[in-house]
Amino acid sequence: MRLRPFMALLFVLAIAAPAVPTLSTPSYAQTAAEMPPMPRPRPDPDSLPSSQGGARPEQTPATDAISDLTSVPQPVILTARITPDGAQIPDGLVWRIFDTVPDASGELALVAKSELGQATVELPPGEYVVHVAYGRAQTSDGLSVVPGSNEKSFVIDAGALRLNSAVTGDIPIPVDLLKFDIFTSGNEGDRTPVAEGLAANDIVTLNAGTYHIVSHFGAINAVVRADLRVEAGQLTDATLYHHASQVSFKLVSEAGGEAIADVEWTVKTPDGATVFTELGAFPTTVLAEGDYSVLAKQGSQVFNREFQVQPGAAREIEVLTAVY
Repeated sequence: MRLRPFMALLFVLAIAAPAVPTLSTPSYAQTAAEMPPMPRPRPDPDSLPSSQGGARPEQTPATDAISDLTSVPQPVILTARITPDGAQIPDGLVWRIFDTVPDASGELALVAKSELGQATVELPPGEYVVHVAYGRAQTSDGLSVVPGSNEKSFVIDAGALRLNSAVTGDIPIPVDLLKFDIFTSGNEGDRTPVAEGLAANDIVTLNAGTYHIVSHFGAINAVVRADLRVEAGQLTDATLYHHASQVSFKLVSEAGGEAIADVEWTVKTPDGATVFTELGAFPTTVLAEGDYSVLAKQGSQVFNREFQVQPGAAREIEVLTAVY
C-alpha cells in the first residue's frame, strides 16, 4: 500500500479521536499499493428497473425536450467517512461508478472513476452503483442522480491493523524474515485472502470485522495463526509469538573450528521429511520448535548429527567430521 493512504488514515483517525477513543489492542498468540481494481459488481436483479418491451413510444417535440433535459449531465459530489460521526476522509480513496444495466456479459459498465478524497463528477440523471475503496476497505451503495446538485456521503466502516511478531520470550525477529497473510474469518475451507506478503509494521486498512492472520517466520515451517478483531476508527497493534529459532550450520574438524567449504546440507524431521537443503560453508535458516537431524555431505563422505530447536535466540549447530 502506498504511504499516502496510510497517512490519510492516520490523519482521519486522529481527527476522529474525540468521538471514538483511540485504542491499541495488543494480541498475543502462542499457537498469526494501491487497492487492486475491484471486480465489477453484479447487480441484484430485483433492484433493477424492468425492461420495457414493445415498440418505441412516438417522439414528439415535448418528449424530445424532456429527453434532452433528462440526459444532461448533472453535478455529483461524493464524500466518505470511516465512521458515521467521523471526519471526512481527505485522501487515498478510489471511486468507481457503474451503470445499473448489465451488459451482454452480465457486468455493469464503468461510467466514472475518481481518486480524490472528494469526488466531483457529472452524470446524466438516473440510477448508479458506487464503489469506494480505502486501502483494502471498501463499500458500495446505490446513487440516484436527479436534475440539480447531487451529494452523497458514504461510511466505509474501516479500521487499521499493524502486525509484528517475536520469538517467545520477547526476542525480536529481523523484519526481513517476517511476512504476514490476512484472510477472512471462518472455517479454513471458507477463508479467502484479503492481503498477502505484508511486511512487519505495515499498516493495512480493512473493513471492521474479524480476520484470520498467518505469520511466517522464515520460509520453512515456523508459522503462527491467530484471529484478530479490527474495530472501525481504531488502529489495532498485534504481536504474534513464534516457537522457533534461527539456526546456522557448519562442518568442522574440531569443536569451534573453521567452517569447511563446499558442503551439501540436508535437514530432516524425525519422520524423514526433508525441510531444508543448501550448498555452502555456513547456511542459515529458521526452524520451528522440534527435533531434527542434519546431514553434511562433502565429496563422498556424509556426516550427520541430531539436534533440537527450542524457542530462543539464534544458535549455531556444529557437525564434526567424526562419528557421533
